[in-house]
Amino acid sequence: MSWGTDLWDQFENLDKHTQWGIDFLERYAKFVKERLEIEQTYAKQLRSLVKKYCPKRSKDDEPRFTSCLSFYSILNELNDYAGQREVVAEEMGHKVYGELMRYSQDLKAERKHHLQEGRKAQQYLDQCWKHMDNSKKKFERECKEAEKSQMMYERLDNDINATKSEVEKAKSQLYLRQHMAEESKNEYAAQLQNFNAEQWKHFNVAIPQIFKNLQDMDERRTVKLGETYRSFAEVERRVIPIISKCLEGMVTAAKNVDERRDSGIVVESFKSGFEPPVDFPFEDFSQNIQRTGSDGTIGTPKTEGGKPDPKHAISRTKNKLWLFGKKPKAPTLEDLSHLPPEQRRKKLQQRIDELNKELQKEMDQRDALNKMKDVYEKNPQMGDPGSLQPKISETICNMEKLRSEIHKNESWLAEVEGKHGSRGERRPSADVNHHAPHGRESPEGSYTDDHSQEHRSPPQPDPHDFDDEFDDDDPLPAIGHCKALYSFDGSNEGTLVMNENEVLYVIEEDKGDGWTRVRKHSGVEGYVPTSYVDITLEKNSKGAVTYI
Repeated sequence: MSWGTDLWDQFENLDKHTQWGIDFLERYAKFVKERLEIEQTYAKQLRSLVKKYCPKRSKDDEPRFTSCLSFYSILNELNDYAGQREVVAEEMGHKVYGELMRYSQDLKAERKHHLQEGRKAQQYLDQCWKHMDNSKKKFERECKEAEKSQMMYERLDNDINATKSEVEKAKSQLYLRQHMAEESKNEYAAQLQNFNAEQWKHFNVAIPQIFKNLQDMDERRTVKLGETYRSFAEVERRVIPIISKCLEGMVTAAKNVDERRDSGIVVESFKSGFEPPVDFPFEDFSQNIQRTGSDGTIGTPKTEGGKPDPKHAISRTKNKLWLFGKKPKAPTLEDLSHLPPEQRRKKLQQRIDELNKELQKEMDQRDALNKMKDVYEKNPQMGDPGSLQPKISETICNMEKLRSEIHKNESWLAEVEGKHGSRGERRPSADVNHHAPHGRESPEGSYTDDHSQEHRSPPQPDPHDFDDEFDDDDPLPAIGHCKALYSFDGSNEGTLVMNENEVLYVIEEDKGDGWTRVRKHSGVEGYVPTSYVDITLEKNSKGAVTYI
């Protein structure tokens, strides 16, 4: 079916129909816009909801219960779900709404062009008809004038009283009118022929082509609507797999809830390590009352001296009486002794782990500075090696402070765990040479790959053995001497305070743990870091030392 042939006379109706089509397309575009705005608002509200129930937490507030972890996993999945709703809104705005608005503008321009062409063709046909009608009316007037002139001529010609000149004048007038009527006839015939030709062309060529263009435009509009309907659905379909994964993640999070594990975490979090309180003893205040021999009253057990067991009384006072009451607030101590044993052990272990991480960072920084210093020494044009020395010294100082803190906390941890002895026997002598000739570079200028030694504390023998070692009447013989390259505060048990450039006796070599046993001239012995001293061992004798 063609609009050009079947609707050749429906120009005005086609004008209205094409305008309705564009209005409908824009109405659908408005629907899509409101739909994507709903998606945007929905996604925004979901993100706000997730943010509200998943606030920023400090490291100590991190959830550990499976129910909490699952809930936060669900919030993360919901946040991803909100992201997919934003994708839907973005795709609808770009591929549906934006495309419809651009196409609507194109349709309006095309429709305006086709209608203007149709109006021009109609105006031209009207103009042709007007010319034909004017020539027709002119021909009609000229014919009437010619008839009047003929009637006048015939009347004068039959009138015997008329003069010859009057007859001749009427005859000339008749010939003139007849000639003008003939010309009008020819002009009318030409205009009529032209109008008929233009009218045929108008209704068989121009208007069918214009209406066909309008039909094609309207059909393309219909096809475009169908495509955008499909795009509208495809936008939703493309995010369904990801949304399904989000929902599967929520289901998985729900399955990960473990009531047994949560109960164990409660025990781990609040277990004090204390023993339950023992029974209260019976305190007999009637022991001084005289009883008759026939008194059959059941006697109560007596404690020695008629007094309650002081140890039991002391233990009673130490028992916690606030199991179901308000716990008294204890001051926070550095060694965490205000905490129950189990909680103290956990906190100390956590603190040691954090200190070890900080120590590792300082070690990495020291190694990097040492590498840079080696590069500067080999290539002086790249920089001054001495400029790195203050930073290296500061790093080593920080390392020693961290080691001291680690050792202090480890001793507290050993106290909690009941390990008051040494953390492990000293390893046998290894074939590792930690010593350098006199006048070597400072420890900051050298680089070592053995990071494990950086975490070692000085050997911690049993306290009684330690006293026996140093109180021995026959002290260990010196096997060399050393010069302190740096000052050492000796804050840990078993270590020795030394000042920079101080000369000490070496009485025991480094066993591979990074510590050397030395003796001052005053006879005080202890351990110092091997990297802090420049050691010279005597080669001529193991028992006596000869200083040069």
